[in-house]
This record gives sequence, structure tokens and C-alpha cells, in this order.
Amino acid sequence: MSFTDPIADMLTRIRNAVLAGHAQVGMPNSKIKLEIAKILKDEGFLESFEVVEGEREGQKVLRLKIKYVGDRRQRKAVISGLERVSSPGRRIYTKKTEIPWVLSGIGVAILSTPKGVMTGSRARQLGVGGEILCKVW
Repeated sequence: MSFTDPIADMLTRIRNAVLAGHAQVGMPNSKIKLEIAKILKDEGFLESFEVVEGEREGQKVLRLKIKYVGDRRQRKAVISGLERVSSPGRRIYTKKTEIPWVLSGIGVAILSTPKGVMTGSRARQLGVGGEILCKVW
């Protein structure tokens, strides 16, 4: 199956799993999805992630374990929103001085920069701009 926007597919799968209350979600693996998963784990939005063998030979699956807080009946996902900013048809770039804040610093903006995929705050520290991939809060 071919996707025109694999990052939007990843965010949609996470959003659907959160809304359905699933503990984990799987998707086809890629380098950029793995980097986004690392950032989400480091920022506390995911419990863990792993790359496992898929059903077909040579196919890798990225499995994310979604983080929830609270007891069984009142449990809520740590992720309350995901938004894809840049898309293949409309790339959104930002300068180092204009990196957006997400909910006054509660959320994170994930950027693709010349120094790799990183959060908006890390890009501000390094003084680099880049393509705004998505916002998570």
C-alpha cells in the first residue's frame, strides 16, 4: 500500500487509537516516523516504541505504546491533540526566530531541520529553522 503522506497517516493512526482507547498502535516503519516516535517518547507523550517484524518477510512495523494517566475508569491519554502542519502539497517552513509555540509551551512542534528531526525548543537552542512537520499537545 502506497501513501502520499506517511506522517499524516502516522498521526491519524495515533489519533484514532487514542480516541478508541487502545493501548498500542502499529504502522509501517520509516526513518522519519522512528525519529518522531523518539521525540514523542522523550517529551512524555508515549510510554514506549519498538520496531518489530511484520507479517510479510522484510517488512518492519513500528509499534507505539500510548501513555495514559488515571485509573481504569477515569484514564485519559496524555496526547490530547495532533495536527499536521506541512504537507506534500504545501510545505510550511519557518525561520529560527519564528518557530511557533504550541499552547504556550505545553505542547511541542516537531521540525525537520538540516541538523535532523527535533522539537521546536531544541531548534531554538541550536539556532536553526526548518519545515514544521506537526504539532502535538
